[in-house]
Amino acid sequence: MHAPRDRTTRARVETSAVCTAILNLLLPHRRAAEPDPGTGTGTGTESATDFPEQLDRIADFVDNAEPVLFTLPAFPCKSPNPAKVLGRLPDEGERLSLAFLDRLCASIERIHPPGARMLICSDGHVFADLIGVPDPHIDAYTDELRAIIARDTLHRLDVFDLRDVLGERDHDDKRAWLHERHAPTVAQLRAQVRTDQDTLRLYRGITRFLFEDAVDFPGTRSALQRDCRTRAYGVIQRSRAWSDLVAEYHPRSVRLSIHPQRRGADKFGIRLLDSPDAWTTPWHSTVLRRPDGRARLVRRAEAERLGVLVHRDGRPSHFREEDA
Repeated sequence: MHAPRDRTTRARVETSAVCTAILNLLLPHRRAAEPDPGTGTGTGTESATDFPEQLDRIADFVDNAEPVLFTLPAFPCKSPNPAKVLGRLPDEGERLSLAFLDRLCASIERIHPPGARMLICSDGHVFADLIGVPDPHIDAYTDELRAIIARDTLHRLDVFDLRDVLGERDHDDKRAWLHERHAPTVAQLRAQVRTDQDTLRLYRGITRFLFEDAVDFPGTRSALQRDCRTRAYGVIQRSRAWSDLVAEYHPRSVRLSIHPQRRGADKFGIRLLDSPDAWTTPWHSTVLRRPDGRARLVRRAEAERLGVLVHRDGRPSHFREEDA
């Protein structure tokens, strides 16, 4: 008499267990906004129940026996600062990060047989004009990402960019369309910077990156600082607009972020590789391999001081630290 209810209850328990197990795979790689935004590490006491938004989204896929879809706005382009990076194209940092994301999806498959897919939402064209990187360089970077995915058979990964939405329209037209349709106003962002610590932290982090990457600015240091503060608001506007567009095209996805995120946020912050700074990414740094084989992200200038350059497929790839 009560069998249908019992089966329903049992199914809910089973779904909950699977979702918890999937989220537990993400937790060791969480990029946290608390307690220490400098390192991006959490307290170590987080549990799956601290992330109800992510559990609900994962459950939607588990209940329907579908692959879990993650969306990650990331991998825009290389920094234009040669003191940070080896060149314009993806290198060992991107290759290791993509391999990590594919392995993460593979580990989910052992818990949830339909598996998982990771959609890399490459956002370089979204703010190319604000960060001083030519659009052709971004096309070359994104095309090489796709080539790495194919070459290394990372079949759980895909790339999504503005070309998938607006085809081959002029890049300035694409940015104008995105901004008009989805971007918050500067006044709204200024109010959030004044009242919200996470937005303030993001604003300061982006301002710092813009200042470091402005290698050819013709004016004074104070003029550059003012310019970077203005452009930082533009980058956040476009980033928010891109995030909304990704959500519009993939509304059910589990949303990830390379930026530190608090517990309970609608996005889950994720670390791609080891680095001393929560804001460091493969596209703002260079890989330095330790003698034991472990890789960490550092500025190119530091990597040159500590290691020797290694080439892969005829291009500079990373640095290798020598035994003392």
